[in-house]
Amino acid sequence: MLSAYTTEKDCLIEPPSEWSVEALARAVWIDLVEPTSAEEKAVEAAFKIDIPTRGELAEIEASSRLYQEDGAAFMTANLIRRGDDDSPESSPVTFIIKGNQLITIRYHHPQAFPVYIRQAMKPQNTAMTGWGILISLLEAVVDRAADHLERVGAIVDETSKKVFDTSFVQRKRDKKRKKPKNLEELLAKVGEEGDFNSKMRESLVSIGRLVAFMQVLTDQARETKEMRENKARVKILQRDIQSLADHASFLSGKISFLLDAVLGMISIEQNGIIKIFSVAAVAFLPPTLVASIYGMNFAVMPEIKWQYGYPMAIAIMVLSAVIPFIYFRRKGWL
Repeated sequence: MLSAYTTEKDCLIEPPSEWSVEALARAVWIDLVEPTSAEEKAVEAAFKIDIPTRGELAEIEASSRLYQEDGAAFMTANLIRRGDDDSPESSPVTFIIKGNQLITIRYHHPQAFPVYIRQAMKPQNTAMTGWGILISLLEAVVDRAADHLERVGAIVDETSKKVFDTSFVQRKRDKKRKKPKNLEELLAKVGEEGDFNSKMRESLVSIGRLVAFMQVLTDQARETKEMRENKARVKILQRDIQSLADHASFLSGKISFLLDAVLGMISIEQNGIIKIFSVAAVAFLPPTLVASIYGMNFAVMPEIKWQYGYPMAIAIMVLSAVIPFIYFRRKGWL
């Protein structure tokens, strides 16, 4: 799909349902979403550039995603979004600046794009040119990344409270049975957020490299009032990306700690189960020994003919099971 946006009174104008070559020439921003071959060829003919295909975007090395060609600057970064099943989806998005026009090429739908488009339909304080829209788009992407990291942090905090819930101590004192934690579910949740956070860090690194390339381009551009404003906004954008990268690193360490804690809790639960079986085996060993002795078929066993022999054997077995149980309870092993 091809959308050719123009501006009027510092607002972004919604593109017509059908585009033409003249519309492409007048557009300040051309947004290509899963473009067809005809749409790619039309943009290439209008701007005299070679647009990378989806296969080429996937094959481009990270070190070769920022370059200048045919009088245009090509910049590619990985943008991330949460899918319908809340799983992370990362895909490259290419930003092309030629003259004062912006071309974006994407094959997925980052939420920052529709958010910015809705905002840009209202009067803006920034310049509505190719460079201005590019910086505003990246600001929306960074704001969205901050929202994602806030959500990851909230989920990690909530999971941490569940893992380190100390209310069971009071319940144990009140002799109430504690509901067991679903540690497998917590482990899966921690792993899911860890995967999302790692992809977010990768995305922030690629965006940071793109913004650094933009700073070089703005430094080389002709000095104008708009370009000075663009330089200031790019520097602020770099600081925001760095702060988000630092926060993502902090969350990564917290997720690693939480992952180790959940695995430790699972190990403690398994050890507790093994301990119960071990104590039960030791507790029932003396009764088994007594039963084994009186189960022997020797000819001379005085207790067999004794009237109280059977109750005596039962009593010995019960006592030999109860005494170790009381001892274990006093030692705190149960």
